Amino acid sequence: MTAVLHTQTRRLDYHPHLHVIVPGGGVDKNRRQWKKIKGKYLFNAFNLAKVFRARFLDAINRTELKIPVGAPEKWVANCQHVGTGLPALKYLTRYLYRGVIAEKNILSCRDGKVTFRYSDSDTGQTCTRTLPGEDFLWLVLQHVLPRGFRRVRDYGFLHGNARRLLCLVQLILRVMLEPIPPRPRPVFKCPRCRAVMEITAFRRPAWLSG
Repeated sequence: MTAVLHTQTRRLDYHPHLHVIVPGGGVDKNRRQWKKIKGKYLFNAFNLAKVFRARFLDAINRTELKIPVGAPEKWVANCQHVGTGLPALKYLTRYLYRGVIAEKNILSCRDGKVTFRYSDSDTGQTCTRTLPGEDFLWLVLQHVLPRGFRRVRDYGFLHGNARRLLCLVQLILRVMLEPIPPRPRPVFKCPRCRAVMEITAFRRPAWLSG
């Protein structure tokens, strides 16, 4: 699976959550077969919520942190079917390569206040929010990930160290990948005759160590 960490709402409030894309099956290494799920979902969302809550609280207890008073006994695992194949990947990529807020959504910065627009998730209408400059900066800075955190993580045959397993999955599913054309190397021309020079070797300058 691939998990993407998302920390903000559309209003830029702090709301850490994960967007996860999970394959609809797995590979049996012994039989070299691909096993597809029989139903419309991989596992029950209510059971997922129980397991996630237990694992999360166990991690908190092992670090000797205090559990907040009034923590709910039942947790919600919001599992939604967003498509298969390419549509699901496109849905996930919207959260990968973009910042907290696009510059075009910042409408004004006057008299020490910043006004930005966002789309309401319930109504779909475009709304605006005005905050003092320091509060707006705090909204943006609280979404900077701490050291050691990564926004995207891959697991299973999608992990970077699982190339052999990925090749096995591609072989079983008969996936034919288009060859990637090699990138042309930059052309170096002679400063006198302007003819293309042939690269024979690279040498480090004498003043560089190592």
